[in-house]
Amino acid sequence: MNIEEARDYCLSLKNVTESFPFDDVSLVFKVENKMFGLLPLNAEEPCIALKCDPEQAEVLRDKYKAVEPAKHFHKKYWNKIFLERDMKAKEIEKWIFHSYCEVIAKLPKKIRKLYKENGEE
Repeated sequence: MNIEEARDYCLSLKNVTESFPFDDVSLVFKVENKMFGLLPLNAEEPCIALKCDPEQAEVLRDKYKAVEPAKHFHKKYWNKIFLERDMKAKEIEKWIFHSYCEVIAKLPKKIRKLYKENGEE
């Protein structure tokens, strides 16, 4: 998977927005104004940082050499997935979607219900 494919997949999810809030070289992906992914555009090796529950974060790191803690975020909750290493595109999409759903799960019940009705969670 390349950066454009990762970006396109993130933007294909319901109500996702992107912005350049940090440094104009990273795309931030949000749902309901809550960040779930960060795509650095100037990284030496293409990667995406994703929010993840702590237990799943450890599982993902143990399973793939392409995953390590994202140093610019709380290590317990964020992973950096290298897009061109040992993970297939479908697996990366699965973890992007997992991160997206993690954010949705923490939204107020009224908003969260709209996503469940549309099959997002």
